[in-house]
Amino acid sequence: MFGPDRCGATNKVHFILKHKNPKSGKYIEHHLKFPPSVPSDKLTHVYTAILTPDNELRILVDGEEKKKANFLAEDDFEPSLIPSKTIPDPDDKKPEDWDERAKIPDPDSTKPDDWDEEAPMEIEDDEAEKPEGWLDDEPEEVDDPEATKPEDWDDEEDGEWEAPKIDNPKCTEAPGCGEWKRPMKRNPAYKGKWQPPLIDNPSYKGIWKPQEIDNPEYFEVEKPDFEPIAAVGIEIWTMQDGIVFDNILIASDEKVAESYRESAWKPKFEAEKLKQKEEETTESDGLKGVQKVVFDNLYKVADLPFLGEHKVKVLDLLEKAEKQANLTIGILASILVIFFSIFLKLIFGGKKKPAAVVAETKKTEVAESSNKEGSSEEKEEQSEDAAAAAAPRRRTTRRDN
Repeated sequence: MFGPDRCGATNKVHFILKHKNPKSGKYIEHHLKFPPSVPSDKLTHVYTAILTPDNELRILVDGEEKKKANFLAEDDFEPSLIPSKTIPDPDDKKPEDWDERAKIPDPDSTKPDDWDEEAPMEIEDDEAEKPEGWLDDEPEEVDDPEATKPEDWDDEEDGEWEAPKIDNPKCTEAPGCGEWKRPMKRNPAYKGKWQPPLIDNPSYKGIWKPQEIDNPEYFEVEKPDFEPIAAVGIEIWTMQDGIVFDNILIASDEKVAESYRESAWKPKFEAEKLKQKEEETTESDGLKGVQKVVFDNLYKVADLPFLGEHKVKVLDLLEKAEKQANLTIGILASILVIFFSIFLKLIFGGKKKPAAVVAETKKTEVAESSNKEGSSEEKEEQSEDAAAAAAPRRRTTRRDN
C-alpha cells in the first residue's frame, strides 16, 4: 500500500509491505516508520516510491526525496521484516515465590514514643494580635443605600424586598471588620502518619521475565520476496469532494518515471499554481474595492452636520482605519458605536443641568474672567486658537485608488 493518507491526526505518505514468512507461510504487514507528511495545499501532487535491488526504498513527493529506508533494517519498519532470533517463552510462568520488591519496610523499626500521629497540620498563631482599629461591630457587607424597591415589586408574589448588599465602606478604611480570628500557622509538632523506613530487600530477585527461546519463525533473506503486481486498487475514505487520482505508473526504470512526471504532472502543477495566484490577486483586489466603497460612504456620513463636536474624532478614526489595514475592523466597529450613540442621543436627548448648577457655573466663569489680565491682542489670539480647534478637520490627501 502506497500513497497519501490524511485523516484527523493522521498525515503521512503510507508505505505498507505485505511479506510472506517462508517458515510459517503467514503474510505479515510491515509499516514504514516515520513516513513523510502530505502537502497541505489543494494542488496536484505526485508520489513516487522507488525500490532498488540493494533493498533500498526511496519516497519522493513532487520529485523531491522525502524518505529513505532499507527493507532489511531493523529500525525502518514496524514490525521489522526479519524477525528476531529469539522470543520470550510463552509457556514460562513466574514462580509464586519470586520477589520483585527492591525495597521493603524495615521490620525491626518501631514508631518513636514522641511521634503524635493525631497532631494537626496547622494551629492558631498564638503570637498574632488583633490589628489596631479593627471594627468588631461592623459587618463586612451592608445594604446598598442607593437601592430602591422596584415599583412593580409585589410583596405577596415576590416576597419581602431586600436591598442588595455592597462592601461596607467603613471596612476599606480600617484593617478589617467583623469577628477577628487568629490566623493559622504550620504546626511544628506535625509529623503525619508514621511509616517505617525502607531497606534493601534481601529476597529481591529483580523484575521477572520469561526465558528466551529460539524463534521458530525466524528466517534470513538477502532481499525481500516481492510478488508480481497483478493489479492496482485505489482505496478512498473521505468526507470532502475534489479528490482525484490519475496517471498511475508502474515501471522498472526510474528514468521513465522521472520523464513521465516532468511531462504529465509538471505542466499541470505549474498551471495550477498560476491560477491560484491569480485567484488570490482577484480576491485581494475585490476586497480593496469593497473597502473603498465603504470608506467613501463613511466619509460622506462624517460630513453630516448632526455629528457636531464628534466630527473631528470620527474623521481621525476613518483616516487611521483606511491607512492601517490590520486595524480596519476594530476601528470601523468603534465608528459604528459612535454613530449609534449619537443617534440615540439625538432621539432621546441628553440630561440637562439643573438651573442652580448652570447659574453657579456662569457665575464662576465670570469671576474667573474678571481675575484674568491680559492685552486685547492676547485675547484675540486665544479666540482664534479656540476657533481653529473647534473647526472640523478635513482629509489632507485624496485617495486615487
